[in-house]
Amino acid sequence: MFIGQYEHHLEEKGRLSVPKKFRSQLENGAVLSQGLDGCLFLYPKDVWDRLVAKLNQLPLTQADARSFTRSLSFGATEVEIDHLGRILIPDYLKNFAGVKTDCVVAGSLDRIEIWDKQRFDLYSARINSKREEIAEKLSSTGI
Repeated sequence: MFIGQYEHHLEEKGRLSVPKKFRSQLENGAVLSQGLDGCLFLYPKDVWDRLVAKLNQLPLTQADARSFTRSLSFGATEVEIDHLGRILIPDYLKNFAGVKTDCVVAGSLDRIEIWDKQRFDLYSARINSKREEIAEKLSSTGI
């Protein structure tokens, strides 16, 4: 399980240090993909494989299903963690998420999210201002 948030700097060559607390959960491989809300998703390989299995169950005849599957798969790449605990973020993913130098690496239960710091701060302020409203909407789900 990934929880917490950490501020890191993207190196000039596009490498980002994964927080030490997260690294052990990525030892068997990891997949970096375009995420939602303007961030990147970093999945442990086994979680990615389960997601792919679910995506393969979606009906090919539905345009939204095809589009969502494409958005995740077209924008994904397997990544390796080097001996210093860093991953290389390809340019196309940096551009997608607007990641420049200052980043937030945040745990989101089954995945890690990588955000441009400024974008993260804006998003966090927006959702935090609606916490009670969001909680009330989700109350019917049993949370």
